[in-house]
Amino acid sequence: MGSFSIWHWLIVLLVVLLLFGSGKISTLMGDLATGIKSFKKNMKEDEPDASLAESAPPAATKPAGSIGGPGQPAETTHGTTTTSRPAA
Repeated sequence: MGSFSIWHWLIVLLVVLLLFGSGKISTLMGDLATGIKSFKKNMKEDEPDASLAESAPPAATKPAGSIGGPGQPAETTHGTTTTSRPAA
């Protein structure tokens, strides 16, 4: 009652071939291969979208209240002007 021998598998294969026919099985295998190729293609199309989002440069806006470095103009924060000191 353990595993099947090679004769058992050959009989099962013969019954499957008789029920479905060799043309039907080859058509099913072709459809399966087409589905796998389509799946892989769609997965490759999705990857660049994710990598573009990760490699996008950060926003060019400065946070509110930031102080510019030497030689940069002062910024206005909440109605007051902040000035930067020249480097000594």
